[in-house]
Amino acid sequence: MRQKITILFCFVSTLSYSQDTIYLKVHFLYGSKPLKKHKVSEQKWFGGVLGGHVGIEGDRDKVVNFLPSGKFHWFAKKGARHSTYAVHSVDNFYAILGGNPDSVKSAIVFIPVTRLQKQRFDSITTAYLKLTPYDYALFGMRCGAATHDILGQLGILSNYSISKTYKKIFYPKRLRKILIKKAKENGWKIVRRDGSVKRKWEQD
Repeated sequence: MRQKITILFCFVSTLSYSQDTIYLKVHFLYGSKPLKKHKVSEQKWFGGVLGGHVGIEGDRDKVVNFLPSGKFHWFAKKGARHSTYAVHSVDNFYAILGGNPDSVKSAIVFIPVTRLQKQRFDSITTAYLKLTPYDYALFGMRCGAATHDILGQLGILSNYSISKTYKKIFYPKRLRKILIKKAKENGWKIVRRDGSVKRKWEQD
């Protein structure tokens, strides 16, 4: 009888753990450009093949991401805030580059986190949504670096200074390579989706 109770307790504990696991989902949209034969029907996207976008879904259907706001400039300016953190639904996030959300090439990395890390994520993003912490510039913080900044503060990735972060994570692909490698090492789930055949997509 005692053995049956022990087995039942282990089963219930395992089931409870799987249900209580908290994930941050990092959504990557790949850069692309129209294939020559589809240039008329397909739009050009910002950044082309080396573009793309990235955001973090902490709560269901709420993707936090970093965007330009106001006048775009080449270099980050002290005290300037031509930027914003925003929250999009998953569908709106996938449409942010243009076109149909279902036609975008994407990868989602599921990162298991503790409750303390989730609380810290909520605290950071609440503050960033109220007041963006840095300027948006081509040679400065952009979506990839901003995502790395948050993950670094949570202890998921190395926590660098702002200047080192944007120098190392110049565009989303650099962050994606780091996270996909880490996901494979730790057995994290990755969900991929192929994009439209009418576009030339960035490759990993």
